[in-house]
Order: sequence, then C-alpha cells, then structure tokens
Amino acid sequence: MASNTYGADVVWKDRKHILWFPWTFTKYSISNDRLMIERGLLRTVVDETLLYRIVDITMEQTLAGKLFGTGTLRISAKVDKTPEIRLINIAKPREIRTMLSELVEESRHRRNVVGKEFYGGSRHADMDQDEETDDICGSDL
Repeated sequence: MASNTYGADVVWKDRKHILWFPWTFTKYSISNDRLMIERGLLRTVVDETLLYRIVDITMEQTLAGKLFGTGTLRISAKVDKTPEIRLINIAKPREIRTMLSELVEESRHRRNVVGKEFYGGSRHADMDQDEETDDICGSDL
C-alpha cells in the first residue's frame, strides 16, 4: 500500500484518462474508508466521501473505452452535497467496481451500518409515530 499526501494508506489510485493516457489534473484514490477526488492545477479541490455512505455503483463503458481499457463509474451516495459521484475514464473499471463494492461492504460491516439507515427510518420509528397518533386521537375506542 502506498501513502498519499495526507498520510493515509492508499488502496487504489488513478487519474482521469484521455483515451488511455492519464494526462489530466483529476486524481482519484481510495484510502482509510474514504473515496477521494482531487481536481485542479492552480486551485485544488478535494472531495471526500465515506465508503459506507455509497449505496450503488454503476459501470459505463463505451466501445472506445473497451478498446482502451477505460470506463466511468457512477456512484450513488447518501450525501447531501454530491449524491452522484463520477470516476470518469479510469483504467480497469470492472475490476475497480468490484473492489470498491467489497470495500463498501467491509466499511459498513466495521461500522455496523445496515440498510435501514439509508432507506428511511426503522420499523420502530414508525411504531413510535403510530403510538403518538393513538395518544393524540384517543385509542380507547
């Protein structure tokens, strides 16, 4: 494992490619349960998303992408700022999608995160709401 400029262990890193050449100033990396996207040359912006917040990963690959071994991953995350993250024209997108999916599951397992935290409240919250409604309306009918 390598280390990035922030001292974290990097599991994967790549750049946005043009054809098969990584000639851009957009860098992608995964380290310490985080997906990082760094953009810019003169002004750098770093976006960070915690892996356990990722809910869906879609791979897109054009014919040219298949020929050059690149593709784009569309990642849906349960975040307010950027609910869709795009890793554009990365090398080996199929392998990275599989690796990222496994890392997301590992991160959720370590943090004891379950699906109900992403897709709405729990059944208990619904039951509490029903009990409050019964108290207000009078459930002794």
